[in-house]
Amino acid sequence: MKTLKSLAYVVALPLLLVLLWWASTRGEPNFFVPTPSALVDVFGPTWFEGRITGDVLPSVGRLLAGLAIAIILGIVVGLLVGLNRTLRALTEPVFEFFRALPPPVLVPVLILLVGLNDGMKVAVIVVGCIWPVLLNTIEGVRSIDPVQNETTRSYGISGLNRIRYQVLPSAAPTIMAGIRQSLSIGLILMVISEMFGSSSGLGFTILQFQRSFAIPEMWSGILVLGLIGLALSLIFQWCERRVLRWYHGLKEVENAA
Repeated sequence: MKTLKSLAYVVALPLLLVLLWWASTRGEPNFFVPTPSALVDVFGPTWFEGRITGDVLPSVGRLLAGLAIAIILGIVVGLLVGLNRTLRALTEPVFEFFRALPPPVLVPVLILLVGLNDGMKVAVIVVGCIWPVLLNTIEGVRSIDPVQNETTRSYGISGLNRIRYQVLPSAAPTIMAGIRQSLSIGLILMVISEMFGSSSGLGFTILQFQRSFAIPEMWSGILVLGLIGLALSLIFQWCERRVLRWYHGLKEVENAA
């Protein structure tokens, strides 16, 4: 019963939105907004006849590569900066400056530095996604309970053991929040990077559909992006529950008390 109730909560709003979409397109046809049936008709032929391997999978691969690099760099640099008060004070203005720069404006610069290739597309994703992870890691390390720090010193826990057993677990909830933010940013930048000097990818394909007035096909590409975002969110939630199992258990105990 609980499972059915949870499933109903998940499905109810999408079904309602589809019904509203169907009802709003029942009257006079709109060239720019296809009906749900028209979208379903073009979805399969558009994406399952070569574009999965030619456009979707390469885009997802670049997205995952950019996210992985951004997450690793963000956590490593965030730990180094967060654990050193002097380094944190020196780097904070620089980090805030670069964080405020919209990543799309750096695309022309990255094209000049890296070239029109997959490396540029991955670099765009890294440049945009690293900041939520980096700044959240710094904040998570900075806000560790001082009592924990004193306790680890008293027990002689230092170096990598301290990072592994005290710093990372304590900062993990904040780090995971930064990673969650980076997922949506990465998906947006994946599309933007493929609209500049590209000949394949989801962003390029959707732009080509728009320019050729293939409106149902364009909407089907947007649907593919939404499904990729949903898949990333579900995978992240599963990983987060495993990584922060202790944290959620602690919250449940506190709420029960």
